[in-house]
Amino acid sequence: MGEPESVLMQFFKKLGMEKVAWSLRRLHCPVSEEALVLEVGSGGNPYARANVLLDAYEETRERHWVPLKSDRPTVLGFVENLPFKDKSFDFVIASHVFEHSTDPEMFLLELQRVAKAGYIEVPDAFMERINPYRDHRLEITVRHGKLLIRKKPKSIVDETLVELYSERAKPYIAGALIPSHPFAFHVRYYWDDSIDFEVINPEIDAAWQSPDDQISAPYVVIQKTMRQKLLDTIRVWFSQQNRNSFIDLLSLLRCPTCYSDNLKQIENDLICINCGSDYPMRHGIPQLYVKSKRK
Repeated sequence: MGEPESVLMQFFKKLGMEKVAWSLRRLHCPVSEEALVLEVGSGGNPYARANVLLDAYEETRERHWVPLKSDRPTVLGFVENLPFKDKSFDFVIASHVFEHSTDPEMFLLELQRVAKAGYIEVPDAFMERINPYRDHRLEITVRHGKLLIRKKPKSIVDETLVELYSERAKPYIAGALIPSHPFAFHVRYYWDDSIDFEVINPEIDAAWQSPDDQISAPYVVIQKTMRQKLLDTIRVWFSQQNRNSFIDLLSLLRCPTCYSDNLKQIENDLICINCGSDYPMRHGIPQLYVKSKRK
């Protein structure tokens, strides 16, 4: 695996321009041109280098209703049960999605099953503790190359700390310090072959209801800003567009219900020949969620 930071990232960090270096990280993927790259939780702003995308939902409040970007082979499914064959990818990117998982052990085991190496990016546990997100289920940090994971028993773990922090310190820390020094407040974890991790409190149930789960927000069409248009253009420049258009997605997939790789496309459905499960395709995107066992 190559360097965790590009030459440009290192250059701007040395100049004290961490914001610029941080923005450039999304263009850095330390793999060869031939490597097949999967991104999970790709959302509305996938990494340019990713060849195949996976997200749980087309529309969700968890990414503020930003539309799903599907400009290359895309699949809907859950990371805890990835609908891909073993070691079908050389590299997997999981950027700002791991912290949403209610089952961190299965999430990481699945990344290791489908890929040979990868990259995980999340808010650091300290930032999550003082600036908790309503949909984040985990607090994650790294010590001596090992991911340490705490499952959150509720959205706000320490309400007293958050209240004290919010009253006076938040404008300075969240408004100035964190944006100026993003590397210090995030975990950037590269792994090769296996992920060294520990779930510190496995007994905790992180599948609690988010504070706003009962609110159903309408799908919002977001007008593209000049910045978003620029990001779209840069993504095209750095992507493997031609290669992506020829990827045989079906050859990478397996049934998430019975784990068979004997899938066949019939019109707008993927059918598992082994268990009979059928998975609809919408706008060309297969929806590979586990089916209920048939009697």
